[in-house]
Amino acid sequence: MRMADNPFADFSLERAIALRWALRDIQACRLKMSPASDEDLRVLSELGLIELQDEDTVLTQAGMAVLGG
Repeated sequence: MRMADNPFADFSLERAIALRWALRDIQACRLKMSPASDEDLRVLSELGLIELQDEDTVLTQAGMAVLGG
């Protein structure tokens, strides 16, 4: 992934890692076991990496691309 394609480029390394882990938890359907913070969900949604579908939080195509899938 090029830096220009990195949606987390403006965040600190620690924050970027936390957001990436939140994406992984969403992808693996672990939000009930390991809930993401409302702030993380808001940021990921604003970045267009997640969306709500039938009351479930899911990755968008962009979110999957960030995780390499």
